[in-house]
Amino acid sequence: MEAFEGVIIQESLVNTELLQHCKILSTRISLVTEEHQTPWLKQWTLHTVLVPAEKADEFASELSYSLQSSPVNWYADFKSEHHHYVVYPNRIFIIDRSDAEQYRRATEYGVSIGIPAHQVDFEPHMKKVI
Repeated sequence: MEAFEGVIIQESLVNTELLQHCKILSTRISLVTEEHQTPWLKQWTLHTVLVPAEKADEFASELSYSLQSSPVNWYADFKSEHHHYVVYPNRIFIIDRSDAEQYRRATEYGVSIGIPAHQVDFEPHMKKVI
């Protein structure tokens, strides 16, 4: 059965109970730098999570409503071999990992809501089709 893996920044969540609905594989702390553009925080707590395929849609929906949108918008993403969920507050993109146009739309939307372009550069996530 296909599963999805991604990273959720705990400080991006309004409701951290969401983390009980996935398996946390690892956690690391990253000290905030100017590049993060979140000067009111001292650190980001990054949880690498695993979401079963059969729960991916439901989890994405819960995540979308749990992401903070003030003072800035946040996003989170998780992916499998073939699909990539990019989740913004109240907006979800389910992307075929070989489709550059779908990635372009998800990136443009993220930038349009104020997320720095370098944080929504999904090009490295594209699956190359041979």
